[in-house]
Amino acid sequence: MKVSVLAPVTDGVTADPDWMVSFAVHLEWCGFESIVVVEHTVLVARYDSVYPYDSSGRVPVAADCPYPDPLDLLAFLAGHTSRLGLATGLLVLPNHHPVVLAKRAATVDALSGGRLRLCVGVGWLKEELEACGAEFDSRGQRADEQLAVLRALWADQPQGASYHGEFFRFDNVMCYPKPVAGERVPVHIGGHSRAAARRAGRFGDGFQPLGVTGPQLASLLALMREAASSAGRDPAALEISLGHTVTEINAERADTLIDQGADRIVLAMPPTTDIEKAKDILSACAQRLSLVS
Repeated sequence: MKVSVLAPVTDGVTADPDWMVSFAVHLEWCGFESIVVVEHTVLVARYDSVYPYDSSGRVPVAADCPYPDPLDLLAFLAGHTSRLGLATGLLVLPNHHPVVLAKRAATVDALSGGRLRLCVGVGWLKEELEACGAEFDSRGQRADEQLAVLRALWADQPQGASYHGEFFRFDNVMCYPKPVAGERVPVHIGGHSRAAARRAGRFGDGFQPLGVTGPQLASLLALMREAASSAGRDPAALEISLGHTVTEINAERADTLIDQGADRIVLAMPPTTDIEKAKDILSACAQRLSLVS
C-alpha cells in the first residue's frame, strides 16, 4: 500500500520554504510514498461558483492565502529529498497550455529522477478558469485534448510530435527533456463526477475520486473500469487513490480502503502552523501504519 500526504494549505505554511522543506524531509524519513500539493492559480474574492466538496459551497481557504505554483514547489522540494514521490492533487488542467505544461512537467520529472506524478482535474471555479483564459463550459473536451497533447510531446518521435484538434494544433515539434520512465509522467484523473471516472478509464494512469464514499464510490470505480475496457485498456493497470485523514487512519481503516479498491491512500493533514506538531502527527501515523523508511 502506498501512503501519501497532502501538504497543508495554510497562510504562513505552504509558501514558507523552511516549513515545507522540513515537512517534506520528515515525510521521506517516515516512509510515506509521496507528498501531494494542491493548486489554484488564482482564488477570487467574490465568486458565484459552488465548491463541490463542502456543504457550504465555499472553498475553506481565504482568497489571499498563498498558493505556490505546484510544479515550482515540487521542483524546490525535489532538491531537498531523494526518494519522496512528488505529486499534484489536483492540478487545474484548463489553466495550463499543454505544450508548456508538457515541458515543465518533464523537466521536474527528469531533474528529480522520475519522481513526478500528475493528478489533474478540470476545475470547479469558473472565475479562476476564465481569468486564465479558458472557457468553462468546454473544459472537459479541452482536457481530453490536453491529455493527448501531453502524451504526444512526451513520446520519443524522431520527426517530432504533431497534433490537430479543436483546441490545439502543431506539427513536428520537439519537446525535451523527456520524462524518465517509459516516456511519460503518470497522469491520474481526480474528481467526483461520472465524466472524471470515464476520463480516467479512457486516458488516465489512475483515478482519485474526491468527496465520494459508499455506493457512489463503487459506481464511479465501476464506470472507470468499464470505460477502460471499452477503450481497449486494462482496468487493473489503473491505480486507485482514496482519501482519508492523517489523524484518523489506522491499519483497520487502511484495510477497508484497500477492500474498496485503493492502491494508494492520500491523507489530509489537520490545520496547524506548528511544524514540530505536524511532524509528531506524521510520526504517529507512520507508526500506526507500520511504514518503513
